Amino acid sequence: MKLRIRGNSVRLRVSQSELEQIVGQGFAGDRVQFGGAATLSYCVEVVPDEPLAADFADGEIRLRVPRRRVRSWAQPGEVSIRGEQPLADGAALKILIEKDFSCLAPRKGEDETDLFPNPRAETG
Repeated sequence: MKLRIRGNSVRLRVSQSELEQIVGQGFAGDRVQFGGAATLSYCVEVVPDEPLAADFADGEIRLRVPRRRVRSWAQPGEVSIRGEQPLADGAALKILIEKDFSCLAPRKGEDETDLFPNPRAETG
């Protein structure tokens, strides 16, 4: 699982096995360990009927995704789930969760065995 944060946006990219976990178990996550006990965790959690939302507490970013959207996203033609969460100051947090595709050109040192096949890759 890859995390990207920029301004008022949070984006997660998930591999094939992580999507299988999200669909089958309702949860998948990862973490970054810093020195000492400092850890940043991030996860996707499937919820019954709540809106797409993000929370941050106790060093964890938690993206909550409605079950119906996860079912749709799991289909081969669906790439992402996106939405905006209104904030108290009138701004919005942009949320994007997407399938992680393999690169078109190989990258040295990158293990892409669990990534989704890139739809732009030439077949043939």
